[in-house]
Amino acid sequence: MQKAVLKLDVCCERTKQKAMSTVCCLSGVQSVDVKEGKLTVVGEIDAFIIVKKLKKICYTEIITVGPAKEPEKKPEPKPDPKPLQVICHYVPTCSPPYYHNFNGCDGENPHGW
Repeated sequence: MQKAVLKLDVCCERTKQKAMSTVCCLSGVQSVDVKEGKLTVVGEIDAFIIVKKLKKICYTEIITVGPAKEPEKKPEPKPDPKPLQVICHYVPTCSPPYYHNFNGCDGENPHGW
């Protein structure tokens, strides 16, 4: 995509309209703008061919030819990184079973009854 700025010597509104319609009919032209005697053409264009066509209508001079500026893309806002949630599950340790120790015979009552 190129942008060409051309200087036109137009004496009347009719000549300006004729120049714009000539440029608009060319292939690859995306936009045409005329301000203060300057014709701005944007698209897949060849500035030499445009000047060659316009010289039949009025005096034409190339001011600048270069790449067209593409609209700046705004960077997408990154979401704020949320702190990671730490999930800890408390698992109590298993204690050994409680055994009542007593002194005595196997057949005796441990409580002394």
